[in-house]
Amino acid sequence: MANAKTILAELKKKASAKTRAIYAKHGLPTDRTYGVSVADMKTIAKSIKGRQDLACDLYGTGIADAMYLAGMVVDGKQMSAKQLEDWAHRAAGMPMISEYTVPWVTVENAQGRELALKWMNSKEESVAAAGWCSYSGLVATKPDAELDLKEIEGLLERVVKEIASAKNRVRYTMNGFVISVCSYVKPLSKQAKAAAQKIGTVSVDMGGTACEVPSALEMIATMEARGKIGVKRKTIRC
Repeated sequence: MANAKTILAELKKKASAKTRAIYAKHGLPTDRTYGVSVADMKTIAKSIKGRQDLACDLYGTGIADAMYLAGMVVDGKQMSAKQLEDWAHRAAGMPMISEYTVPWVTVENAQGRELALKWMNSKEESVAAAGWCSYSGLVATKPDAELDLKEIEGLLERVVKEIASAKNRVRYTMNGFVISVCSYVKPLSKQAKAAAQKIGTVSVDMGGTACEVPSALEMIATMEARGKIGVKRKTIRC
């Protein structure tokens, strides 16, 4: 039966210098990254689906590819708050993990909202970013009736006040939060659009990649044109 050691060996075989270089531009540390494509990781994920313990072991290796793979396999509902806290802190310096993998599993957990709110206040850039991404995932997937609209409105106001002075990746994820609220929480679309107008163009260092910071107003306009405002997602996993 596959274990963390055998899966790491399989990941190494599928690694490429080109993919590793791409990941490095996106902030992954070269000494902890193999360079395995997401497509190849998805193939491996299918072979170990349901292996919760193995997924946790893979995340614990500290290898970025293995950590991302772990997020594809693990069931967030089965994780404890302590485990999620550990995952958030272990993702330091790895935006692909803190802003994707960690929110994926946090959104599935019963304590996801509480953890997201806690992380938003962290002085650690990656943890705070994970918090904003996690809450964005919650508004995208939870029925409006299950959301605290007053709390979300307060968070929109907080973004307007704090985004200019926030750390780099936190600015990026705050901007994403505004987009998510307007796109998925119809009762607050007007407030979110007003917040987008106030924050305007958000400046973020994207590390020399071709990636651009999405304009909140443009993204919202696109969702409106498609008639997608308020249409929830089944999952934020990709």
